[in-house]
Amino acid sequence: MLERIISEIRCYEGITRKQRISEVVEELRTVADFGSTVLGPGDDCGVLKDGDSYLLLAADGIWPKFLKQEPYGAGKAAVIVGANDIYAMGGRPLAMVNVVAGGEENWLKEVLRGIKEGCQQLRIPMVGGHFHPEADECSLSVATLGRANKLLTSSSAEVNDELIIALDLRGEAGRLRTVKSWDTFSGTPPEELRYRLESLVSIAESGLARAAKDISNPGILGSISTLLESSKKGGRIEIERIPRPKGVSLLEWLKVFPSYGFVLSAESQDCSRCLQIFRERGIAAEAIGKVTDDLKMELSYLDKKALLFDFSRESITGIG
Repeated sequence: MLERIISEIRCYEGITRKQRISEVVEELRTVADFGSTVLGPGDDCGVLKDGDSYLLLAADGIWPKFLKQEPYGAGKAAVIVGANDIYAMGGRPLAMVNVVAGGEENWLKEVLRGIKEGCQQLRIPMVGGHFHPEADECSLSVATLGRANKLLTSSSAEVNDELIIALDLRGEAGRLRTVKSWDTFSGTPPEELRYRLESLVSIAESGLARAAKDISNPGILGSISTLLESSKKGGRIEIERIPRPKGVSLLEWLKVFPSYGFVLSAESQDCSRCLQIFRERGIAAEAIGKVTDDLKMELSYLDKKALLFDFSRESITGIG
């Protein structure tokens, strides 16, 4: 089973499609800072210092195949991923803008319906954007502005940190065909959604974690791997410790794009408090491994061990 997991995760499109990100980052690196940038390209958000706090800027473009085949789901997902990027860095979303291209009437209505529902559920205003009605191909991008008092980044994990995963197991498998998803947002009151997501803000402002990243289209193992790569570290993961809903196969779950899912690294003495904060809000949270100094992402499952990635010889995004 472990060999199959490694084979499928290494070839998973949610991971392999990220391999050219470094080309864009390197080309634009010289214009990433004109004096107030704290973090530039490479994290979930760009960060600017703003007095005693930080402004966070995230942008997400929706996968074209997903957008074309499931416009409602894609519109809603665009809001969710933008919000999760902000929360993953310890911030609170303030507002969003969008760029929509494509003029086919029914498609556009479904995209906008998804965006509207996402904004209503998370109570994030969509304050503007741009529309290309004459575009030959449909596209959707959303940018999100947030604010944080203290930061969590995806590049600050340290050797011997505990790796923590937090997943909301309530809900059901998403009805999306294009993306493997787990929907815990539909039907949940806005105040409850924000209460769950505020756990990241509480952890950041209490200084309980060093690094964090939302679990997105690379899936659970892919998202953990990108956090380790960004931090120039390795890790040991015990797969059987990852919380999983009943009735969902392990391999499918490891590829899932959950509406609520985060991975964090924290010092051992802070691990139990981090877990408590999530669990108090109904989130399944577990320590699933350790950060190491050997640049290798290793997995263990049922007393077997194997290598997933060796960052000394290969990369996912190349921007560690």
